[in-house]
Amino acid sequence: MIKKILSAAFLAGIMLSATAQNKQAPFFPDKDLTTVGAYYYPEHWDESQWDRDLKKMADMGFEFTHFAEFAWAQLEPEEGRYDFAWLDRAVALAAKYKLKVIMCTSTATPPVWLSRKHPEILKKREDGTYEDHGSRQHASFSSEFYRTYSMKMIAELAKHYGKDSRIMGWQLDNEPGSNVDYGDDAQKRFRVWLRERYKTVDALNKAWGTNFWSGTYTDFNQINIPQHSQWGMNLYQCLDHSRFCDYETANFLDLQAKTLKKNTDPKQWITSNYIPNYQSRYIGNSKELDFITYTRYMVYGEHDGTGLKGYRVGDYSRIAMANDYFRPLSPLYGVMELQPGQVNWGTINSQPLPGAVNLWLWHVFAGGSKFTCTYRFRAPIYGFEQYHAGILGTDGVTPTSGGLEFEQFIKDVKVLRKNIGTGKAPTDYTKRKTAILYDPDNTVAINQNKQTTLWNTEAHVLKYYKPLKGFGAPVDFIRDSANFSQYPVIVVPAYQQMSQKLIAKLTSYAKAGGNLVLSSRTGHQDEQGHLWQTRHAAPIYPLIGAEIEFYDLLKPHAPDNVVLENKSFSWTSWGDVLKPTGATETWGTYAGDFYAGKAAVTFTKLGKGTVTYVGADSNTGNLEQAVLTKLYKKLGIAIENYPVGVTVEYRDGFGIAMNYSDKPYEMNLPKDAEILVGKKTIATAGVLVWKLKK
Repeated sequence: MIKKILSAAFLAGIMLSATAQNKQAPFFPDKDLTTVGAYYYPEHWDESQWDRDLKKMADMGFEFTHFAEFAWAQLEPEEGRYDFAWLDRAVALAAKYKLKVIMCTSTATPPVWLSRKHPEILKKREDGTYEDHGSRQHASFSSEFYRTYSMKMIAELAKHYGKDSRIMGWQLDNEPGSNVDYGDDAQKRFRVWLRERYKTVDALNKAWGTNFWSGTYTDFNQINIPQHSQWGMNLYQCLDHSRFCDYETANFLDLQAKTLKKNTDPKQWITSNYIPNYQSRYIGNSKELDFITYTRYMVYGEHDGTGLKGYRVGDYSRIAMANDYFRPLSPLYGVMELQPGQVNWGTINSQPLPGAVNLWLWHVFAGGSKFTCTYRFRAPIYGFEQYHAGILGTDGVTPTSGGLEFEQFIKDVKVLRKNIGTGKAPTDYTKRKTAILYDPDNTVAINQNKQTTLWNTEAHVLKYYKPLKGFGAPVDFIRDSANFSQYPVIVVPAYQQMSQKLIAKLTSYAKAGGNLVLSSRTGHQDEQGHLWQTRHAAPIYPLIGAEIEFYDLLKPHAPDNVVLENKSFSWTSWGDVLKPTGATETWGTYAGDFYAGKAAVTFTKLGKGTVTYVGADSNTGNLEQAVLTKLYKKLGIAIENYPVGVTVEYRDGFGIAMNYSDKPYEMNLPKDAEILVGKKTIATAGVLVWKLKK
């Protein structure tokens, strides 16, 4: 057993990272910890009710509200004629009750007069049909006219509210997604993007491998947007098109931000709100934004959670992973939409368990969010989202159960504000800080060429992520440009596309004392997605201390096993069969097929560090958990053993334990812990908050 002592460089990196996270954010004072707001749509309600509604919002403790998200038709009722008078009155009422305002750019819903006069702004689908007015996100970010005209509207908004101290910041668009459009402007812009990326058509042909199936181009103007549904389309052309679609989204948001900045006070921040999607390259790639935010809904029929009724609470990893994914991409992050109760658009719109909304609020907080906003304050009585809960019910007066939980959370945050700076995070917690090296582009590339219908990239990543959270480890999702030295352990799951530069960086990290965990499907291709012109995945052999003889894919009716420490772990979707070299240890072996006894899990020392390779993707994640447990023990890194559904984080000196499981959990607190919120025995959907005294 290795008694691993963290090097001074790693400890310094951890301390530096902690210092950076604790540095005061420019828009949200550290003394406030977090702030809470709610969407309000003045245009949806009789103006005689606005004063009552905004007063109620303030009385419940909310500190900001959110206007004009889908109000372009009201802001510009006809071309070139703007009407801000109604919105001015709403902003004034918010200020009357000391509510700050997030102003939105409304580009998710262009008015009908614009769609009818300029139908070229509408997205063209792959089948040649067009989207139409009446929904949202039906205008194309690639439409040159839409880009130009929408900036005129945004400029007018900025001129009107850009110096208004009542406006705390701006949200661009709403839940922007990848801009998929087959229109003429999108076609032209795709060709320009390809020219800028490859410079010459010969370079493009090489990258796309167009010699295959007579696909060679002689001019960029010959290249069309690929028909993704057409069998056998060039994989690299499809991959580049998906990159372009994401680029168009990020670029359109940057264009909005630049337009705003010409007329806004720098004290007003600019963000956009994203649905967490771990294949999206646009998240974090709009460089003109001050920070990014996400939206999260937990109970809508898609996630079973833990236990028979776990669907009423949701899967604990969904907020945890969103926190850990967004935080490293941005100077700070917030949550722009958090589910307030029952929703209307899911497959089964169940009531959340009492306490679940409060649990989600604390989980968002635990990850370091600077604010949380909810959609919406008043439940809608008409429109597509009819039956969606709000903070108040359809009568506009009575708080919902979720609304009351928001109100209680706000009160509890005020308790924490009185205790800020008086607590600390335990050393064991910071020492087990772990990174997951992740690139959404890599995931898209894998998913378009899976080799087996049983493969699920996000589920594979979760098989490593969930055990780490069970260890009580703080986790960051990082990109290959990150400073690796601040992490004692870096997990690299299914990183199929890997450059020689990245392989060298990982090698240097391990040799300097870092500990790598690589999983199946890693290093099979170069950064262009081409298989190496050598033995399968050969460039990573020196790194992992083993060769990959071949990989196997099993049928679902015939799973096999990996044996590790006399325990069997079933697998089906992917197995890299390993041949250890040198002093590399075999930790796990395959059983049940013609390569029984061959290595499935290996461990090797590399310089001052170590490299572990997990060749099989287990069916339940229990193999990945067993390997990580064995490794952390070997490295001398103390870990917790929280049951599935129990998550513990520290931020700003506060410990936060959250229980998504179906059983009460008694938290083993240090002797010097002072409980601030909750009880030591945490019920399902319960939360415990404490501080460690100096």
